[in-house]
Amino acid sequence: MNAARSASTLGRVAGLYCAAVRLIDKLQPLLLLAFRLYVARVFFLSGLTKIRDWSVTLALFTDEYHVPVLPPAVAATLGTATELSMPVLLALGLGSRLAAGVLFVFNIVAVVSYADLPDIAVKDHILWGTMLLVLFICGSGKIALDTLLERAVGAHSDGLDA
Repeated sequence: MNAARSASTLGRVAGLYCAAVRLIDKLQPLLLLAFRLYVARVFFLSGLTKIRDWSVTLALFTDEYHVPVLPPAVAATLGTATELSMPVLLALGLGSRLAAGVLFVFNIVAVVSYADLPDIAVKDHILWGTMLLVLFICGSGKIALDTLLERAVGAHSDGLDA
């Protein structure tokens, strides 16, 4: 009788745990959306700062940021274009994995290119890089244009197979 009661208790605990996991899983799309919006905001605002005064941006890329291989003007242009375009895609959840991957690499280049980056800023870049890596691996989640596009293409291709 004790063995039956013990198995019953264990079954109830396992059932409660599984129910809690299913409930927590429903929060995943909100977490991925929050990651996308947070990181997109950071990079987009940085891009807006760069276009506010292009001469200052060029001076920074000439004197402070030492992007490997690229001339300062090219690095400034590509960097600014990346910071203004990829966050928009990321926020919309359109081409999210591509945008997250590009921003992940961009984030690494930013840290490598600026030797005088304070430790606290490095921690910010690690946080952003981690969030971008999660988005790259997990995708944009259900609250994204990628999901709608995937459903539309999936429904369309299902019709073509018939």
